[in-house]
Amino acid sequence: MLAAIALGGTTMLKKMAYGALALVLALILMIGVNTLRHGSRQMVVPPAPLLSLDTDAAAQRLAAAVRLRTVSHDGQDGASAAEFQKLHVLLEKSFPRVHAGLRREVVGGHSLLYTWPGSDPKAKPILLMAHQDVVPIAPGTEKDWQADPFGGEIRDGFIWGRGAWDDKANLVGIFEAVEMLLAAGHQPRQTVYIASGHDEEIGGESGAMAIVALLKERGVRLDFVLDEGLLITEGVLKGLDAPVALIGTAEKGYLTLALTATATPGHSSMPGPETAIGMLSAALTRLEERQMPAAFRGVAQELFDTIAPEMTGLNRVLLSNLWLFGPVVKAQLERSASTNAMLRTTTALTVVQAGNKENVLPGRAEALVNFRLLPGDTVEGVTAHVQNATANDKIAVRRAGKTPSESSPISPTASPSYQLINRTIRELFPGTVVAPGLMIGATDARHFLGIADAVYRFSPVRARPEDLPRFHGTNERISVTNYGELIRFYHRLIANAAAK
Repeated sequence: MLAAIALGGTTMLKKMAYGALALVLALILMIGVNTLRHGSRQMVVPPAPLLSLDTDAAAQRLAAAVRLRTVSHDGQDGASAAEFQKLHVLLEKSFPRVHAGLRREVVGGHSLLYTWPGSDPKAKPILLMAHQDVVPIAPGTEKDWQADPFGGEIRDGFIWGRGAWDDKANLVGIFEAVEMLLAAGHQPRQTVYIASGHDEEIGGESGAMAIVALLKERGVRLDFVLDEGLLITEGVLKGLDAPVALIGTAEKGYLTLALTATATPGHSSMPGPETAIGMLSAALTRLEERQMPAAFRGVAQELFDTIAPEMTGLNRVLLSNLWLFGPVVKAQLERSASTNAMLRTTTALTVVQAGNKENVLPGRAEALVNFRLLPGDTVEGVTAHVQNATANDKIAVRRAGKTPSESSPISPTASPSYQLINRTIRELFPGTVVAPGLMIGATDARHFLGIADAVYRFSPVRARPEDLPRFHGTNERISVTNYGELIRFYHRLIANAAAK
């Protein structure tokens, strides 16, 4: 009998083993099928003919614009007024056809709005954007530049200087493209607006917002807006060898909260059980430990669905099966600051102020915490999260800094306007993978959401991982070759938009 029981137990174990093996094989099969059924979403188009242009002359005109110190400073509106005037004169002299053929208006002090009337009054207009202002050079870093940051030097195949990338290359590049189209007798089907704010780097409240108010007053409804934004990156997304052009279909919201802790001030020789600095430090630690949740949703989900089929090996398998491997992929992405920012509302401790003497306990300690809101999160929800995380009645939470803004709605990728941008990229940058992406910084584009069917954020600027610190950083530059590609992009985009 014992032998029979043992035999029966062995049979049962074999059945369980076979059952487990069958489940594993079924899971492997499911993963494989799911991976293969995710086919490429890339648009198949023939390369566009190479547009002939004098890139050296164009580079000289951009360099001249870079030499103008159109710097925006917080709380100093108008400080660079003379430089903006010089830039306006430079644009007028450099692009005579644009200024003869388009209506030019100065809005909000130094912002510019150009109108190029279309031949079809029923066609919704489009709007191209690029701002004039630049950020300051961080004090003490001037010596680290390889070229004078406002020298507009052309050397080693690059145009160097503040604004060469952000955002005068786009601004002057748009004018280069329109000047060439006018010289060729091009007539747009729909009206084309060119908007250029002068205070984008400090919020756009005097510039872009004034342009929006003017267009709204005139009853203008835009088909789409294209502003600066995401780039053509190489080697940034691991596991994808081809260049990747990300079109920003949404941008994060913006919120700064001030946390203020109060306690009884006094002599440092007799500290109480709770100090302002101690309470604030504990609250900030809790905030960093209790980050807003990360998730694959919205733009991030569509991004990975789009690039998964272009991946190779294990990366393709993982991204094609986020239903199973999502936690593993998410943990990996959270290790990188740039990819972590795509998955969650970020928490950044930026300013701390407390005390003024080494032997005095301060009665007040304050910190500023900056949040970039993921679409789906709200200013109210993030504020509630902070209050819950700090969990201390002696710490007050209030809004501070720039005017907060909610995250933008997500513009569709199925729309003709997105496909127009997609097609133009694929025609001019063959082999480049095009996908939707999330703009993690704030742009002037967000102000146009109320008068446009769609808003997109893309700059045809090539960047490798080592180039990313140049953005708002040291040694900003753009290659002369890439600048030529940028001009061709705007030229082709406007021409493609005119075709039904």
